[in-house]
Amino acid sequence: MAVELPKVSYTGKIKAIPIGDPAKGVLVGGDEAYPLYGFEGALPNPPRIAMDVLDTPPEDCADTIRELYSDVWDDPVTWAQKCIQEYGAEMIDLELVSTDPNGMNRSPEDAAEVVKKVAEAIDVPLIVYGTASVEKDSEVLRLVCEVCEGKNLTIGPVQEGNYKKIGAAAIAYKHTVIANTPIDINLAKQLNILLGNLGVPDEQILIDPTTGALGYGIEYSYSVMERIRMAAMTQQDEKLQLPMICNVGKEVWKTKEAKQTLEEAPDLGDPTQRGVLLEAITAQDLLLAGANIVILRHPETVKLVRGMIQELTA
Repeated sequence: MAVELPKVSYTGKIKAIPIGDPAKGVLVGGDEAYPLYGFEGALPNPPRIAMDVLDTPPEDCADTIRELYSDVWDDPVTWAQKCIQEYGAEMIDLELVSTDPNGMNRSPEDAAEVVKKVAEAIDVPLIVYGTASVEKDSEVLRLVCEVCEGKNLTIGPVQEGNYKKIGAAAIAYKHTVIANTPIDINLAKQLNILLGNLGVPDEQILIDPTTGALGYGIEYSYSVMERIRMAAMTQQDEKLQLPMICNVGKEVWKTKEAKQTLEEAPDLGDPTQRGVLLEAITAQDLLLAGANIVILRHPETVKLVRGMIQELTA
């Protein structure tokens, strides 16, 4: 006797948003069912994976990441190309860590020039993240939007304190924005409303609900993301019917567990395997919660997560 799975019909739908060069047709979102519930509704665009690139060598880095990228991390262009050519990256996330006003405090002009070089050197969509410093990101990301006009970069984090300046630049120079709020469904909705009132079309907005790594508050992140997706799919909340992006690698590889060596933590086992699994399980949890893009750092993680996505969306 055949078993028929119970199915739910959803009245809402996640908007499909183009990322990168529109001619290449890379879309995220478009879901007509809950995350990876392909048996209940159409999921036309599987979740996407971006790979991390930093604009300057990291000061505090896990040994496994150092072994992978120390030959290229003096040059973000070469680093990005390595991720694409050797690891099959389908998107690149460029982290402008050097612009941190509490660190190197690199100028907006220098940062924008780096972004432009990377954008011109790769043929996959480019995501650009600032440092979450409201004032500095306003200056940096506005200039990035200008010098990369028409390339449809994905720019973030856009926060309540700087959404007007960065949002206006995104409208003028045709980029997508990442609306970032501190793990709260109401704040996420409110920022999307503010961006809409400014004139940013829904088709140019991604939601970054903020997340932590496995063991660092991920259950709260999962719950908020789940509520965002439920409101979008079952309550017809148009301002939450947008794809979500999660910056996983950044959160995972800064944790103590990901950086400790075998000598420092012998009971935790092989440090490379430990870090990869921490990143992979974090990404898998967030994909199940509704993430449409996850940003990862280790190529072995990319393989694991890509395999999981392919198996669940086949």
